[in-house]
Amino acid sequence: QQDYQTSIAANVSAKEAFEKICHVNEWWTGNFEGSAKKTNDIFTVRFGETFVTFRIADAIHDEIIVWLVTDCHLHSFSDKTEWKGTKIVFEISEHGNSTEIDMTHVGLTPETECYESCEKGWDFFVKQSLYKLITTAKGLPDTPKALR
Repeated sequence: QQDYQTSIAANVSAKEAFEKICHVNEWWTGNFEGSAKKTNDIFTVRFGETFVTFRIADAIHDEIIVWLVTDCHLHSFSDKTEWKGTKIVFEISEHGNSTEIDMTHVGLTPETECYESCEKGWDFFVKQSLYKLITTAKGLPDTPKALR
């Protein structure tokens, strides 16, 4: 059982990377409610009929952020709550002038119904949108038409 995982690296500090990850509305979706900055913050993201609510289970500045899915409705799939109880983990490590972000969606495995489309989504939002936000201060939030 292999959880979805991806990594990006950029010539920024771990502090900058941490702060940009917390600006969910600037790289994932503008349809964002709540706060995603510190432990126990709660936030919800929406994509049309789909929504996911998270509680930040852990946030150690410049090192790690763990989002726990507390509720969800994935409208396109037979198991609408497939993400509930899964965790999105961002591990941040600085190496000289570069910072690496390793993102793992614990519980999102090839056996899950949404894996293929969720993999495409995470690939876009982490590798392109979050990377662009970190390196140019302008992400690409919301679902691109190619993924709808």
